[in-house]
Amino acid sequence: MFKIVKPALAVLLLLTINTTFAQQNKLRDEIAELAKPAKGIVGVSVLGLEDRDTLNYNGNARLVMHSVMKFPIALAVLHLVDSGVMTLDQTIHIKKKDLPKTYSPLRDKYPDGNVDVSVRDLLSYMVSQSDNDACDILLKKLGGPDQVEDYLHMIKIRGINIEASEGDMAKAWEVQYTNWCKPVDMVKLLDNFYNGKILLPTSRDFLYKIMTGTTTGPKRIKGLLPEGTVVAHKTGTSPTNAAGLSPATNDVGIITLPDGKHIAIAVFVCNSTADEVTREEVIAKIAKAVYDHEVLKK
Repeated sequence: MFKIVKPALAVLLLLTINTTFAQQNKLRDEIAELAKPAKGIVGVSVLGLEDRDTLNYNGNARLVMHSVMKFPIALAVLHLVDSGVMTLDQTIHIKKKDLPKTYSPLRDKYPDGNVDVSVRDLLSYMVSQSDNDACDILLKKLGGPDQVEDYLHMIKIRGINIEASEGDMAKAWEVQYTNWCKPVDMVKLLDNFYNGKILLPTSRDFLYKIMTGTTTGPKRIKGLLPEGTVVAHKTGTSPTNAAGLSPATNDVGIITLPDGKHIAIAVFVCNSTADEVTREEVIAKIAKAVYDHEVLKK
């Protein structure tokens, strides 16, 4: 009896593996086609957080992050909260000089500074609204980009490099290229975050909540997904120079599927000469293709 069953199981397993590979190759080919209108480098990494299926397209390329860096910065801040060095309710005194003219809802609310703002609120401004001033205030509190790098290395994330603050990037065009990541490592970080490997549950739940409240990039990962789909994400967007070059149009995050399972996804559009509408459509179409693939394979 066992001599008959074992080969049958082996054949079934082989057919399942071959089908999975065929489906992944089909999706990867689809992503390659969807990436073409970007007229730049598109990097994609996907991981099923429950089934552990993976897919990568230029996943090991070093791509410009811009405000995607605010996700690992938030993790570094919350690590200090978990360690007892900081609390979410402690306040930081903000002076007018801490609020340079940049994209900052915080500055819009307190244009003259001289205000105490909690770490909790600064994190919300930085993550949910991608506030540049809130980012640099927290980065300064941490001790600078080197401290974020040290934290990432401590949790064994090597493919993310942060050397410059938002203020640094505003000073010279080339500085933005010093903040880069590999999509595969960003997805690894999302995985470790979601599965509770690097933060205590209260900090993990707080960050997940403010990521689901992200107001930037509604036409990126979320753009073509069914209405009501929960996406916890962080965007990144560079300026466009006079030659029409945009170094970064990005979105990374966690999509909740209809069956309650989750996908971690990172889509980076780097050094693109396409317009903003096209760049965002590329991200939205790739996210939709991944979503459909995951839903249909169930």
